[in-house]
Amino acid sequence: MSSLETLAQMPHAMRRRMIEQHGVEAVRTHWPLWCQPGQRPPSGTWRTWLMMAGRGFGKTRAGAEWARMLGERGNAKTVIALVAGTISEARNVMVEGESGILAVSPAAMRPLWEPTRGRLLWRSGAQAFVYSGENPEKLRGPQHSFAWCDELAKWAYPTETWDNLQLGLRQGEHPRALITTTPRAVPLIRKLIMASNVVVTRGATQDNLFLPETFVDAVADEYAGTRWGRQEMDGELLEEVEGALWSRDVLEGCRVRSAPDLRRVIVAVDPPASANGDACGIVCVGLGADDVGYVIEDASVSGLSPEGWAGVVADVAARQGADRVVAEANNGGDMVASVLRAADSGLPVRLVHASRGKVARAEPVAALYGRGRVRHVGAFPALEDELCGLAIGGAYEGPGRSPDRADALVWAVTELMLGRRVVGPRVRVV
Repeated sequence: MSSLETLAQMPHAMRRRMIEQHGVEAVRTHWPLWCQPGQRPPSGTWRTWLMMAGRGFGKTRAGAEWARMLGERGNAKTVIALVAGTISEARNVMVEGESGILAVSPAAMRPLWEPTRGRLLWRSGAQAFVYSGENPEKLRGPQHSFAWCDELAKWAYPTETWDNLQLGLRQGEHPRALITTTPRAVPLIRKLIMASNVVVTRGATQDNLFLPETFVDAVADEYAGTRWGRQEMDGELLEEVEGALWSRDVLEGCRVRSAPDLRRVIVAVDPPASANGDACGIVCVGLGADDVGYVIEDASVSGLSPEGWAGVVADVAARQGADRVVAEANNGGDMVASVLRAADSGLPVRLVHASRGKVARAEPVAALYGRGRVRHVGAFPALEDELCGLAIGGAYEGPGRSPDRADALVWAVTELMLGRRVVGPRVRVV
């Protein structure tokens, strides 16, 4: 039974006396009273606490409360690293978010937030600094007593960032790290689960007693039993889809920090059938002077009108210097070209028609990945999840009903690297 349930079962007069004695603010911000068992720090001499749970479980709140406790009880030698996928996510979620450190801290104990320095400063003298998985080098050198790492499975360079963090996690008597993440079977997560000094706790969306029951019921009706639901709601770490065209290891191996000079840049679009249907896949890929394809942006959107997503396509094309937009015309035909040209009258548009299924079109593109001919500039978690859901034989195992992002990528790579055969002198060996 949680502390909150214990409080709820107290006689009314006892509850009232407790609140009056400690004050409403103290009761509201006393985390042990509200947290669920899976959100409590484990006992023992662990080095890393890996909290793998579904969306809405309360991972961010648990991480913020843990960091807050360290900051309030620390001293001038306490230095905490706050690491997210990007600097903006570290600030907007871990520090300033509705479940972030500032929001969960009592007014009297709230740390000073210095956005320009990316630093939190507690009255105890303890400090916390924000970092990102996009820039592992920033963690080369600084020493820390503790670290809170959020959504590690989404980091652009998880292994390199984690290794640099670990080498600097050496200040104080018991340096420790907490990882709060939705499970994805990336190599680093699989490695951490097997490590002897890592304690793993798990949780599901429905474990959070404070979520609206209507929300929990709605997502359960839609996703219960699906691979996406098992991962994103139940917090289950799923292994590779049997017969998958892409694997996590292949995608990790194709990651680079920057692209060389690009000879061509394509924005590919997989339009939705309606604004309330699937997402509009919008992916930008460039062809380098080394004849390697570089995925440089996933700008896919959901819930927009044709004019809305066409405007996004035009913005991406202008920002990335695209020389062509390729759009699947099976849904909407000439309307697709019309809305794209209306968004930017100078936009060169080529319509393509799908005569084969999405998986069949993806197979030659997956073969290019296998030969090292396609690279990802950074990380594209949503896109990569869809790629890993495509399987030989035509099956798609999620997430979502349709791999719209993956399909857009396939159109772009096909146009750049598979669209035309090079005809030239041939030598016949006899």
